[in-house]
Amino acid sequence: MRKKQAQILIVDDQEEILFSAKMILKKHFETIFTANSPKKIISVLNENEINVVLLDMNYRIGFEDGREGIHWLKEIKTLSPNTIVILMTAFGKIETAVEGIKIGAFDYVLKPWNNEKLLEIIDKAVTESRKNSKKTTAEKSEQTEKRYFVGNSAKIKQAYSIAEKVARTDANVLILGENGTGKYVFAAFIHQNSERKNQSFVHVDLGSLSDNLFESELFGYAKGAFTDAKADTAGRFETAQNGTIFLDEIGNIPLHLQAKLLHVLQTKTVTRLGESKPRPLNVRVIAATNSDIKTDVKNKTFREDLLYRINTMEINLPALRERKEDIVPMAHFILDQIAEKYNHGPEVSGWQFDENAAPYLEKYPWKGNVREMENKIERALILAENNTISVLDLDILDFEEIQENDENPLSEMEKGAIEKALFKHNGNISKTAEELGLSRAALYRRIEKYDLKN
Repeated sequence: MRKKQAQILIVDDQEEILFSAKMILKKHFETIFTANSPKKIISVLNENEINVVLLDMNYRIGFEDGREGIHWLKEIKTLSPNTIVILMTAFGKIETAVEGIKIGAFDYVLKPWNNEKLLEIIDKAVTESRKNSKKTTAEKSEQTEKRYFVGNSAKIKQAYSIAEKVARTDANVLILGENGTGKYVFAAFIHQNSERKNQSFVHVDLGSLSDNLFESELFGYAKGAFTDAKADTAGRFETAQNGTIFLDEIGNIPLHLQAKLLHVLQTKTVTRLGESKPRPLNVRVIAATNSDIKTDVKNKTFREDLLYRINTMEINLPALRERKEDIVPMAHFILDQIAEKYNHGPEVSGWQFDENAAPYLEKYPWKGNVREMENKIERALILAENNTISVLDLDILDFEEIQENDENPLSEMEKGAIEKALFKHNGNISKTAEELGLSRAALYRRIEKYDLKN
């Protein structure tokens, strides 16, 4: 089971309590700190982002009224408002613990504790800590809801490094990459890290605009400019005034419209259809395409002068197959985001991938890149019968493409998937075959091959 990312501090003056609690919690949470004196709390909080403090209420011999615990509870809430405090006491006098809850403690536990109950309370506390952190961040910025997964591959780190540097300027940017590699996410990242972050970010999918709508959508129109023009209307460029316009799939623009776009970019003005007076623009342009735009220039299907205008800085996004080391961590990141989207985040309901899913995720070709991964994980989360997503839920194993070769490393994956499906359907061949996308005869052959007969 994957450990949850959380930092927990246990404070108690008894070493056996610290040891016992740490042994229980470290199996389920990433980082556990211990302190045998409450005086160490301040330094730990100053040096780490602690999610939860498990705080004993009594420290001095002969003083068992819990007042010390109340004192340090107040200190923690002052020093680190987002940190959740759980009080614990060995004496079963809950009056002081209840008082602690009234002034900010999340809950309390009695020593000796029930392990399952302790884990349940801390799990809920971690969730509350994250909610508090999100609220605080949201107050600082309207855009902090957007999170970005960077990863560890050299290519993606280089891309983010360039993006961070260019974001501080007003230079136009061209983002290149296959479908689904995250060009929109990168454009938004650049905007959010620029001086224009508090202004509009306008996304235009040029690939979906017909030639007839191109000018009216981008440049706007005056009342009466054409049959349905019933009021003066600003175009996308004007809507992005003082902000950023993201021209997605710019490689799809036909040549005769490229000239009109180039004029706007060169003059930094826009003229609405039906008007003659140009309007000044102060807009940062980010463009993107999945086409080989330099080859398009050579083939005279994309204007060279327009390419020079839009690619002051060029960023290449790698395909998912070029960043294998990021596949599994990215899948976990996406699962967390999608679970939160459906209001049952992983920290609440324990959403996770089956422990055998990692090799499947890494072997799958991901031709649709990150977009395909998001689609498959979202579908799997919706259809999964419990909180563990299997490779069958993800639909990332094409059995018919697996070679009938015992040395093929995918054979073990196939065997495991068939075993799981048989178990899930209590050995029902028809239901198992249907779930795996196999004929009954093909399933029987594999059962015989892997000696899976009961």
